[in-house]
Amino acid sequence: MDLKQLEAFVHVAELGSFTRAAITLDTNQPALSRLVRHLEVELRHTLLERNGRGVTLTPAGQRMLAHAKGILQQVQRASQDLDELHGASGGHFAIGITPSFARVATHDLVRGFRTSFPGATISVAQGLSTYLVEWLMMGRIDVAVLYDTFDTPLIDKRTIFTEELFLIGPDSGDRFTEADHEPITTIALREIARYPLVIPGRMHAIRRMVEAAAAEQGVRLRIELEVDAVTSILDLVNEGIGYAVLSLNATTSDVLKRRFQVTRITEPTLFSRLAIATSSKHTLSQLAIQAIAMLESRILPLYGNGQAPAKTG
Repeated sequence: MDLKQLEAFVHVAELGSFTRAAITLDTNQPALSRLVRHLEVELRHTLLERNGRGVTLTPAGQRMLAHAKGILQQVQRASQDLDELHGASGGHFAIGITPSFARVATHDLVRGFRTSFPGATISVAQGLSTYLVEWLMMGRIDVAVLYDTFDTPLIDKRTIFTEELFLIGPDSGDRFTEADHEPITTIALREIARYPLVIPGRMHAIRRMVEAAAAEQGVRLRIELEVDAVTSILDLVNEGIGYAVLSLNATTSDVLKRRFQVTRITEPTLFSRLAIATSSKHTLSQLAIQAIAMLESRILPLYGNGQAPAKTG
């Protein structure tokens, strides 16, 4: 395969049409069709299903699209990195972030990047930690800010903040101090099994961590609903549908400024770890190295306010 074949396939797949892709690439449709067909022959898989309305990805095509985009992005980064040897400014920085971090830091991240690197561009992808790891491996993103709950080969992670997790319930009106969401009661982890939980799906890092801790206590969680979006989880908790296991940051950043019953979990206390992650398979450009330094010094502290710093030593 060659880069022209990959570029043709990616454009056709994303635009859903050979005609639209040909216009975008300033070429003709037969030439584009030949490139994609040659790629399919070399891979020995049909990547696109042709129909009267355009094209759709086959299962093989869905997998190949992620790899093709990663390969093209790595080639682009390599070219940009070499251009920096001649003093050229510019380049592209791709970062993946978790939804919880995105709510707090996306605006400042983009603004800080554009101020620090006016000649460069940035893309911000949002996803669960599991997906961010996959995107790092494929080369689709340079760095990720994610929850670190498991060892991952070929991924370098450095914990930045630890966040204590609490049992979050609807406002009962009698379990708060005057401080915002200050917990004044505790509950042992094994007792959480009595509460119906509104909790993210199994792909979510915090879900995996909480279930693993409960299993060590011989406890099976009572899952009422699986919901990945924190905002939606808080909506359901507020309506009395169930309880959540979240950090205080999730409640204090609630745009509706609602009050919730907050109970500290003990025996054991649960912590999630926010980490910066990169892939050891892919070389970082100078732009990416500088952007990560800017991220650590100027953006991560915005999320870390009120959180415990990562333990070192």
